[in-house]
Amino acid sequence: MRQLSGHDASFLYSDTAQANANVTFVQIYDQGTAPGGTVRFKSILAHIESRLHRSPVFRSKLRRVPLELDYPWWVEDEHFDLEYHVRHIALPAPGDWRQFCIQASRIHARALDLQRPLWEIYVIEGLDSIDGLPRGSFALLTKIHHAAIDIERHNEIVEVLHDTTRRPPRPLPPAPWFPERAPGAAALMLRGLLRTLRSPLRLAAPLARLAPATRAFVAFTRDLQRAEQVTATRFNSVVSPHRVFDTRRFLRSEFDAIRRLVPGATVDDAVLAVCAGGLRRYLAAQGELPQADLAARCAIGGRSGEGTVTWRQLRFGTGEADPVRRLALIHEQTAAPPPDEPAEAGDGAAGGDAAPPTLPRRFGRSAIASGLGLPLASCTVTPVAGPAVPMFLVGARMSYYSAILPIEDGMGLVFAVTHYDGRVIVSPTSCRELMPDPQAFTQCVRDSFQDYLALAAVAAPPLRPARRRGSAAGRPSPAARQARKAATAPRAAPAGRPRSKAPPR
Repeated sequence: MRQLSGHDASFLYSDTAQANANVTFVQIYDQGTAPGGTVRFKSILAHIESRLHRSPVFRSKLRRVPLELDYPWWVEDEHFDLEYHVRHIALPAPGDWRQFCIQASRIHARALDLQRPLWEIYVIEGLDSIDGLPRGSFALLTKIHHAAIDIERHNEIVEVLHDTTRRPPRPLPPAPWFPERAPGAAALMLRGLLRTLRSPLRLAAPLARLAPATRAFVAFTRDLQRAEQVTATRFNSVVSPHRVFDTRRFLRSEFDAIRRLVPGATVDDAVLAVCAGGLRRYLAAQGELPQADLAARCAIGGRSGEGTVTWRQLRFGTGEADPVRRLALIHEQTAAPPPDEPAEAGDGAAGGDAAPPTLPRRFGRSAIASGLGLPLASCTVTPVAGPAVPMFLVGARMSYYSAILPIEDGMGLVFAVTHYDGRVIVSPTSCRELMPDPQAFTQCVRDSFQDYLALAAVAAPPLRPARRRGSAAGRPSPAARQARKAATAPRAAPAGRPRSKAPPR
């Protein structure tokens, strides 16, 4: 039996009817590499069953403490049913990419059953009309609650199910599993009361639980008072239960060429600049591009589980028409030491003295995860930990790896960034009412990437990172100036958000 940390519990507490904390990993496989060239559903089911003992996530469900006196606990599900969690479907003809994205978005949007282990896997066939995929390719959608996984640093459930070779050693038969007897409600309540009595901070549990909410309310009020300083877009609105998802894949080597436009810039800086350029293009096409820069909440570092992830609030450079200056602005911020930020409420080792956060649901995950009071942002860019080498499932080689991430009221756009097999995959998630045309949005991201690639191709002398937006830069060659002029987006509209062109709810 394991207890949730305050940080993980916050994702559970923030679930609402229209916005849950599901994370869905999207993986596509070439079954031509499997023995015999075919992978059957029963083989996948048997493979998953043989790996269940490798992670407690698979058979653990949540048991909440009465009156929320303490954080919930993971307990073993004595009625675990593998075939409930692993499902098999096929796309109807023709089985193209748009159909796949719609189906994946619908699966992602559905809430998980909180009375069972918080994961589901969907095996999806019928992808034969998707360009660039070998015939017979199939997909795995692995949906799991954010409370059960740390997507920025470690992707346990994906690692457990995959191998680094086509023919892994034959596994030993798993040991018989006998679930532990879960404690009853009275035992959990007594445990919570004893933990409360051991700490002065827990002597008045209702008041202690109210403290985080009070801090959140003060921070939320401060954010509202600063709203005039924070430029909002259509994505800073109430989200619907209907998700949209799309993706674009790029060569990492081309991002490596793009980063050289600014001395010292990293591939991650270049990815952020491309996302910012795509957002700028999309809003300009809707007649909704503010003159002021938008803010983005970005996870810096920790790509593919390496190093430490630091969440930062960045000027996204959407008000900058020059792509190179936008990259320089982003690099200047990511290279600077992170500012001191308040500690996350309730984030600590399970069993600590902090009271369980019972924030009102209207504050949402961003209020908790951003330290209770950072300014609102227009979007989030999240790296999703992924494998550093090619991976195989029952001998089928994984050819695509991405993720659909949770959104919430006030933060209706999130970019998932994955690195796999020499490619960088950028996958925005939003809701249908805020982004009725996800393919148009990802085309804007693609066009932004092509702008940078054109500039990199003419080998322009790199710009020095500018201290301020209007600082001087090195002189580019005539060819570079011509490419940069072609890459400049339409003139910005006046500040403020015009009436959204999204269809009515």
